[in-house]
Amino acid sequence: MARELFTPLPLGSGAVLPNRIAKAAMEENMAGPGQLPDQQLIELYRRWAAGGTGLLITGNVMVHAEALTGPAGVVLDEAAPLEPFTAWAKAGKSAGGAIWMQINHPGRQVASDMPGVVWGPSDLGVDLGKHSARFGRPTAMTAQQIDATVKRFAATAARAEQAGFDGVEVHAAHGYLLSQFLSPLVNKRTDAWGGSLENRARMLLDTVRAVRAAVSPSFTVAVKLNSADFQRGGFDADDARQVIEWLSLLDVDMVELSGGSYESPAMTGRATDTRTQAREAYFLELAKDLVKTSPVPLMLTGGITRRTTAEQVLASGIALVGMGTALAVTPDLPNRWVNGREADRQMRPVTWKDKPLASAASMAQVRRQLRRIARGSEPRPGIHPAIALLGEQRQQRQALRRYRAWLPTRLKATAGHRHR
Repeated sequence: MARELFTPLPLGSGAVLPNRIAKAAMEENMAGPGQLPDQQLIELYRRWAAGGTGLLITGNVMVHAEALTGPAGVVLDEAAPLEPFTAWAKAGKSAGGAIWMQINHPGRQVASDMPGVVWGPSDLGVDLGKHSARFGRPTAMTAQQIDATVKRFAATAARAEQAGFDGVEVHAAHGYLLSQFLSPLVNKRTDAWGGSLENRARMLLDTVRAVRAAVSPSFTVAVKLNSADFQRGGFDADDARQVIEWLSLLDVDMVELSGGSYESPAMTGRATDTRTQAREAYFLELAKDLVKTSPVPLMLTGGITRRTTAEQVLASGIALVGMGTALAVTPDLPNRWVNGREADRQMRPVTWKDKPLASAASMAQVRRQLRRIARGSEPRPGIHPAIALLGEQRQQRQALRRYRAWLPTRLKATAGHRHR
């Protein structure tokens, strides 16, 4: 069993990952000028690559310049220069591992102070109680907007391949756009994209089909899917099982299981439902159930920090172990495991009762570590969550000013692309 973590994993596309440990996507929100990866982001991935991880999956790369999860989001569309992305891919592969780009559209999960568009399957806003006003009010997408968005995913995937990435992961979890279409709580449509699970899955399946057609057969295509939304009446494990089956017919190489959304942030260990293990491998019970019937290899992410937990995940039949926060605190954790060592630091826990605020503070703590690693410093996971959150808010304000100034110029450039 000890050997399995460090045995290669062959995928359907023909790619082979050198080991079973993946750096799962964390939203870095570290774009430089022009919403592009800059030297900081490139150095961060070089450091992770050197740490022994077999696969690096980038944080959200946005397919639509007018729809970002945060003002410092990286955008790869038809008008973006490829050179910074080529340098990013090269850094991610510098120690022999693979790098996939996670591609995403936030849908309705867009802050209310952001310019651009807030779209969703329906016009239902994010419900965070007293924090609901932090998000924009969505408009229900038209058939034309759905079609254009599917094409954007495909265009971003094709450009990721050109830049030298080994694959893409289509984000259909955590309450972002494709996940919103899957959820009966958010998707109230009565047309071809609403109602039955088959209709609610249509946009995701069309997106994967379009992505597969836009890239070469040897390029990896993965999907991140909620094992459940952790909300009563939401997308559940039976729905996930069926969607995985449909995805397997579209030559998907891997499905990563996670869970939750901004309304029920299970991915940070704070679900409004009791089915996640309290500390480690939050979604393992659901994954154990799904792996029995899955025709595609599964990856599990959520709260894994120790080698024994990672081995327990593999023993359950999961093919790949994803870690986020653990690698933000200890970027060389896989190399430590090879040498029989564990992490000697943990992130300071956030024990606030206000769940949305606690979730934002944990993400701010993680991002602070990422910026330290990118600068060549050691992580300092003991930082007080309130200090991390205040620092993050200051950076977000600066990034928002930059994004507001940049967006009109990008819209002109993309209009030019369309009229050629």
